[in-house]
Amino acid sequence: MMQEEVHIKHAIQQVVSWHLARNLIHGSSDKDQVLKLIQEVGELSDSICKEQSPIDDIGDIMVVLINIIVRNGLTVTGCLNHAYNDIKDRKGKMIDGIFVKEGDMDGNK
Repeated sequence: MMQEEVHIKHAIQQVVSWHLARNLIHGSSDKDQVLKLIQEVGELSDSICKEQSPIDDIGDIMVVLINIIVRNGLTVTGCLNHAYNDIKDRKGKMIDGIFVKEGDMDGNK
């Protein structure tokens, strides 16, 4: 796991450097990057529907998310830890292949 952490940190730094070199941090906006993110998610959907590998699309989504993370003074680890703390005790069940939170199931009983 330690080796993977080193590789992930290096990959993130490469992406941040790429963004900075192209003025995509200071010369863009969160709104612009969210629009790009939606485009990339659409490409992921297309690949999944066509039963193609999602590796490129997932990578592109991560690149855009890293841009948004950096421009907001956050970290990947901080965002993941925040999300995990939100979900760690969450209860629910699978409905048609989707996890539905316990509190959202009232209309689905």
